[in-house]
Formats: sequence, C-alpha cells, structure tokens
Amino acid sequence: MIATFGGIKLKVKKVNPEIGSSLPAPAYATPGSAGLDLCAAVPEPVTVAPGQRVRIPTGIAVQLPARGLVGLVFVRSGLAARHGLSLVNAVGVIDADYTGEIICPVINHGHEPLTIHPGDRIAQLVCLPIAVPEIEYVDELAETDRGSGGFGSTGR
Repeated sequence: MIATFGGIKLKVKKVNPEIGSSLPAPAYATPGSAGLDLCAAVPEPVTVAPGQRVRIPTGIAVQLPARGLVGLVFVRSGLAARHGLSLVNAVGVIDADYTGEIICPVINHGHEPLTIHPGDRIAQLVCLPIAVPEIEYVDELAETDRGSGGFGSTGR
C-alpha cells in the first residue's frame, strides 16, 4: 500500500493483516485533508477511563522516503474537543529511520469513560519537511532583544 504526499511516496506496511478488510486502511477523509486518518487496530473495544493512559495500535508501519521528512501523529480534533482525548506526548514523532508499528498512546482528559472500537479513526498522520542542521558548538550566542527570557517574558 502506498500513500502519496505531494508526489512523495510514503510506504505503508500492514502490520495487522485485518487492515483493508475488517479494519479500515489509512485514508484522507476529504480531498483537502492534511492528515491521513489512522484507525484503532484493536481486536475488541477498549474503554479509556478518565485520567487513564492506553496504547492503541494502528496496525500499520510506515517508511518515510527521506531524512528531510518527519511524520507527525496528532489525535483527531473531534475526539479532543468532544471527549478530551489526546496523545500522552501531545504529538507523536516518526523519525525517518523508524519503521515499527505506529502506536498511539492516548489519555482521557474528559470526565467520562471513552470507548474506542475496532476501526475507529483515532489519529492522523501528517508528513512535513524538516531542516536537519549541522551542529556547531560555540562559546557565545548572538545577542537578541529577548535574550534568555523564558515563559511569559514577552508579555501576557
């Protein structure tokens, strides 16, 4: 299975053989969708209690075609807004050399248990170009107006 990102091909491996048959394959919900929907590849419903963390497999692995790309996994906004579901790490990062199954560690920030059913769309994968700078160690950094001011140093 191959998903295309602006002419760049993303290789997608079915880790769970049910992907594409009893479980939906990754897909864009609309022609303008930025994220490729990822579904829960769980054998039975999983209930996530308020405050509980659960690892939800997606049944797929991907291979990014170049070092200058990153895969970012976000929870679906509707789940976040309606139920308080989010990823434990806020955004999952898929490095160019990671080819294992995409697992979504979710947490329920809501007040009610949330049940995730097999095939539910739980997250979305967005691939973006990244800069991979060469590291140069220095003794001093150039002065800026902000300097080393931390959180809240620029106003409200």
